[in-house]
Amino acid sequence: MSDKNIQPGEIQWMDLTVENAENIRDFYHAVVGWTPESVSMEGYQDYNMIIPGQQAPTAGICHARGVNVDLPAQWLIYISVSDLDKSIESCQSMGGKIISGPTAMSAYGRFCVIQDPAGAVAALFEPAQP
Repeated sequence: MSDKNIQPGEIQWMDLTVENAENIRDFYHAVVGWTPESVSMEGYQDYNMIIPGQQAPTAGICHARGVNVDLPAQWLIYISVSDLDKSIESCQSMGGKIISGPTAMSAYGRFCVIQDPAGAVAALFEPAQP
């Protein structure tokens, strides 16, 4: 996630959750040139992917394990919201579903994965308050 001032409605991150993150990490390294950086999880490694010449990661490639076990294998965007609980309530009242979470992301904040009434999936991210 970015260190900049996060505004509600902004796309803050994207990641891909798959069964074999190493194969997909290598695929995107070869196809688009992203450099992988290991991220220690509970007993395994996920990956931040970095654009050549940059320092900050641009995306993540994750194993379908732990909190990600039920996520679909698709690129998932994380959209910032100011109040995750209120957004979850609105999602459900508007015909959407909660796929996963809410889940704490250590010092970064909380997120959940939703499905809109058309079937599209996105994550909602509430940044931690300073």
